[in-house]
Amino acid sequence: MDAEAAKLIGAGLASIALVGAGVGIGTIFGNYLQGALRNPSAAPSQFANLLLGFALAEATGLFGLVVALIILFVF
Repeated sequence: MDAEAAKLIGAGLASIALVGAGVGIGTIFGNYLQGALRNPSAAPSQFANLLLGFALAEATGLFGLVVALIILFVF
């Protein structure tokens, strides 16, 4: 196995973090929507928590993407 193949495999494995971010974001927004439909008066007070959860879930995906790009273009 040469170095180019190993680099591509490593970048592909690092990209798996993007799948986790997508699942996490879907779960966060789905649960928020479910809660907002059950209790509409509580939804505005939970919007800040929604954005915080979205940002944290998206950050993990972005870190995985950055690692994949570093593997591809630096090594």
